[in-house]
Amino acid sequence: MSAPPAPGTPATATPGIRQTTPASPLPDPAGRTVRPALDWRLRFAALSLIWGFSFLLIKVGTHGYAPFQVTLGRLLSGTAVLAVAMAVKRERLPRTARTWGHLAVAAFLLNALPFSLFAYAELTIPSTLAGICNATSPLWGMALSLVALSEDRPTRRRVAGLGLGFLGVLTVLGAWQGFSGLDFGGTAMALLASLSYPVGWIYVRRTLAGSGSSALSLTGSQLFLGTVQLALVTPLFTSVPDGLPLWPTLSVVALGALGTGLAVLLQYGLVTEVGPTTAQMVTYFIPVIATAAGVAVLGEQLSWNTPVGALVVLAGAALTQSRPRGSRAPAPPDRAPGPRRRKPS
Repeated sequence: MSAPPAPGTPATATPGIRQTTPASPLPDPAGRTVRPALDWRLRFAALSLIWGFSFLLIKVGTHGYAPFQVTLGRLLSGTAVLAVAMAVKRERLPRTARTWGHLAVAAFLLNALPFSLFAYAELTIPSTLAGICNATSPLWGMALSLVALSEDRPTRRRVAGLGLGFLGVLTVLGAWQGFSGLDFGGTAMALLASLSYPVGWIYVRRTLAGSGSSALSLTGSQLFLGTVQLALVTPLFTSVPDGLPLWPTLSVVALGALGTGLAVLLQYGLVTEVGPTTAQMVTYFIPVIATAAGVAVLGEQLSWNTPVGALVVLAGAALTQSRPRGSRAPAPPDRAPGPRRRKPS
């Protein structure tokens, strides 16, 4: 989970990022051909594992720290990773107060709010359920985009996917048995966290297109602002921990450095190299890995309706992102958030 499309949110391609053919070499600023050190399939698998295990790391983190402290540590570690990447690439910070203001709102919607909600949710619900709730983000995004984004037109297939996806949610929650045995508060917070991602991305697309800054610069700045927000809020609701328990501490650091920092770099690299359509497929592996990790590592129990409902959710999400053959997505704005475009030589 990250500042750019987080788990569940890569359904909307990052505007302004150039698409290339799968596994195509990338040109560097000097015009030379650069081949990534690792094949894109290995990086895709790594990203799936990192985001899939994020929910387990959140659960372990809450065993030693308050939810706000887990989120603060996560954002701090993630910001440190991106700060190093920005320094290596000599990226400049956004210069206008307008951009920083919009980034502050984006940091709340895409980082501070959903990260905190997931941490609070996992106090009372299994990490497996949190991971499946996260998979509803494309469904929320589809529903919201029909209202907020004029370029997204409803089709029968996408509306059917929306209905199928929410039927899957009801299956996961066991609606036919009155949601018995389900913690309503924790589940509601996880679903609200998943809703926050597409709301944040719609906001980003409407306000930060044409900012003139690169995706890395915007994302690093956004994570920094999210860290500041949590640094102000956390002391008001928590007390200083008595110690630094080993496994919760390692989990929080890994959650930030890997799941929020490194994952951002992996995702942008994938989108640039193989295009957003292929890169967004990571969304459908996350709940599978989160469920397997929760059951195998944490010993969480699983009833039949959870995996069945999860498959229905993923099928619905896939339908909402599909387009008829021969149709093309609308061209992104020329200066939307994303790596700067190079003029053809």
